[in-house]
This record gives sequence, C-alpha cells and structure tokens, in this order.
Amino acid sequence: MKVGILGSGDVGKTLGAGFAGLGHEVKIGSRDPGKLNDWVEKTGPKTSAGTFAEVAEFGEVVVLATLWSGTKHAIQLAGPENFAGKVVIDATNPLLFDQPGGPRLALGNTDSGGEQVQRWLPAARVVKAFNTVGHAHMVHPDFPGGPPDMFICGNDDEAKKTVTGILKDFGWPAIDVGGIEGARLLEPLCILWVGYGIRTGTWNHAFKLLRK
Repeated sequence: MKVGILGSGDVGKTLGAGFAGLGHEVKIGSRDPGKLNDWVEKTGPKTSAGTFAEVAEFGEVVVLATLWSGTKHAIQLAGPENFAGKVVIDATNPLLFDQPGGPRLALGNTDSGGEQVQRWLPAARVVKAFNTVGHAHMVHPDFPGGPPDMFICGNDDEAKKTVTGILKDFGWPAIDVGGIEGARLLEPLCILWVGYGIRTGTWNHAFKLLRK
C-alpha cells in the first residue's frame, strides 16, 4: 500500500516509520522536504519525501499529522482534489497553547477538528485515529496491562475497516465510536492524556476500555 504522511513532526515520522516497517511505501510531506533527507536515509528504501501535494497524490491512504494551526493550510497546499475517494486518517488535535498550565481545545461540544477536516475534504473518507496517545506508543504499544485501545470514528464504514486493519498491524485493538462527530469525544481525551502527563511528569500512559 502507498501511504502519504502530511506532517514531518514526531507523529508523522513515527507513523511513517511504522508503515515502512510493515513493508508499505511511504512518502512524507513537508513545506521543506529537504529537511527529511536524514529520516528517509534512516528508514530505508520504502520511504521518500515530497511536497504536500506530491504526498496527497501519492498516497492510497493519507495521514494528517500536522499541528492544528497548520492543518487547513497544509490541506490547501496539498490540493483537496488529491484526497478524493481516499481514506484519510486524522491524527490531529485542535489544541491552543495560549494559557499557562497546558493546552486547551479550540473546538468542542458542537464541532470538532475531525468534523472540520471532513468538511475541508468532502470527497475524502476521514477517520479519526491516533489522537489519544503520544507518538512514542503509536506503533506496537507495550504496556504491562496488555495493549491499550484506539478509539476511532468516521462516516464511512469501509474506511473504518481499513483503519482497523492498520491498527491491528500496529498492535492496537480498535473501538469504533460512530460517525465523525465522535471526534467531539475523542479530542477531549487528548486533553485528559496531556493533563495526566503534566501532573505526573510521565508520558507512558494510554486508554483501555474494560468489558465484562
């Protein structure tokens, strides 16, 4: 499978390396693709770098791994038409860093980042995933209590099946919480994850739904 990654931060690089490690072809995008030369050399022949437009055109599955403040612009640079019909994994969180004590959500209750992404990409099949855990544990999470769960949401059932398969390959059970409006619930989980990390000084935690 060809995977495009929009965003060259820790999340994009971690997921890109994870896909490449499973044998997928990966193209990671940046406004300055040249800065990814070392990452491409490190991750091997299955990876390459390009512009946002090249990445969106390349990927059969495209991952949004940008900072929220740059997400809409990255989509515009990539060209919304290049996402048409494709599964888009939205790993972003709509965070604002404008107050002491940690980030806050820019959206909530009646809207979400996931819903905005779906509106910006009306012809794409957006699935929210990977937004409730730190990048260090996104691929093959290893916790004493067993694998944590990854909550996902989106409007297209086939797209969610595709993402569920990807998550399984990455070592994650997936829990489908419904349509893309479920991002109104999943994005606040990021704030819970961050808040616990700030209070404890550790970032090695994740969420699990217990069933009986």
